[in-house]
Amino acid sequence: MTNRRRFLTQSVAASTGVFYIAKTSWAQKSPGDTLNVGVIGFGGRGGSHISGYNKLKKEGVRVAALCDVDQNILNKGVANFDKNGQKVGSYTDLRRMLDDKSIDAVSIATPNHWHALASIWAMQAGKDVYVEKPVSHCVWEGRQMVNAARKYNKIVQTGTQSRSSVEGIGGAVKWVQEGNLGKILLSRGLCYKRRDSIGKTDSVAKVPESVNYDLWCGPAPLEPPHRNGKKGPIHYDWHWFWAYGCGDLGNQGIHQMDIARWFLGEMELSPRLWSVGGRLGYVDDAETPNTQIVYHAYEKAPLIFEVRGLPENKESKNMDKFKGAGVGVIVECEGGYVVVPNYSSAAAYDKEGKLIQEWKGSEDHFANFIEACRSRRKEDLNADILEGHLSSALCHTANISYRLGKKMKQGEIVDQIKGDYDAEASFARMAEHLGKNEVDLAKDQLTLGPSLKMDGKAERFIDNDTANDMLKDQYRAPFVVPEIG
Repeated sequence: MTNRRRFLTQSVAASTGVFYIAKTSWAQKSPGDTLNVGVIGFGGRGGSHISGYNKLKKEGVRVAALCDVDQNILNKGVANFDKNGQKVGSYTDLRRMLDDKSIDAVSIATPNHWHALASIWAMQAGKDVYVEKPVSHCVWEGRQMVNAARKYNKIVQTGTQSRSSVEGIGGAVKWVQEGNLGKILLSRGLCYKRRDSIGKTDSVAKVPESVNYDLWCGPAPLEPPHRNGKKGPIHYDWHWFWAYGCGDLGNQGIHQMDIARWFLGEMELSPRLWSVGGRLGYVDDAETPNTQIVYHAYEKAPLIFEVRGLPENKESKNMDKFKGAGVGVIVECEGGYVVVPNYSSAAAYDKEGKLIQEWKGSEDHFANFIEACRSRRKEDLNADILEGHLSSALCHTANISYRLGKKMKQGEIVDQIKGDYDAEASFARMAEHLGKNEVDLAKDQLTLGPSLKMDGKAERFIDNDTANDMLKDQYRAPFVVPEIG
């Protein structure tokens, strides 16, 4: 009877997109009770989730369950808890973890293509959610996550921890928005982070026996891996393949994209955008660009984003800097500029580069999530799912432009972008950077995507069916992201 009931439940889930709806546990409502957290995916960033919650034991937080599709990683994680005398639940399939009504919240650090489905299933199962960035793998599913959080009254925190720099970066945002440097001219995000070649494979890579590959692929196509990087064919290098990741724009860059949008105060997708770039400097199996410029033409001021995976020159291991930042944000204003060089501080300078003011400080992002789980107020979150959706979607729309683009000569690209504020200057700096890495743009041409117009409220492109088709992934049953009305 039990097996049949579970089979019927899963069959309904596959056809309707609904896992099941469970009542909110008493622990979520009671500040004095232990709040049990389950961590899903911890071969990389998820390890920091475990550490973060372990630091909150005195606040009544307990890591109660672990889930990973790699049995070796799962066994090691459970063993670490055993050493400290703490028993945790152990799951390969996240659905079995969600069956456990004693779990109050889940913390998700899976590959990107699993973020939305895991989050929505968790909300439908009565859990609050902390989900890593980017919160989604495509624009449509990000909006479904927001809808689900509101429909099921769940607390959903995005893993953009810079938002918990309330006094640091948040102080600078408030100061700039008050007009202390005059009008914002542009907000620029930088992701200058070295990414070496992942190499070439001559054949399909073998999936490790410890990995349940059907579950690893989940919503994505069940296709063998065509990569074999330093961490093997499964782990990490999925970031550079469109079926699972979003390139460095949606990997590291989403943090800086979020900060750049924060300064602008924009709460819709940009009305027009384009992207230019390529995978240059080496030839490997990966698909996503390692060099990219994104232009979001907001009415108030443009948001420009730059990705560079190559070093400052062919002989160096160092990365470029722009106005003191490498992985950061520069907000240029009429009376000067603000630099955000990290996750927890900012500094303002006048037009001559003289320091005017500094801001420092950050709160614990995991603690903020737990506090909001207790209060049941989404307003207490530093990075509510809506903020995460919008910033993630800016990455996705830019990648859509890039993927619809075509290779062009350098002069042709300049002719098409020179009408946009600072676009030509940004492109010139990128071309100079590539030249120092011995990339010949006459031979290895860059790809310029079309300039796409968007209805920000509807989150749909205007008069471009091909681009609109790319706003939503095609899902593999039964791992179908449901539409939440």
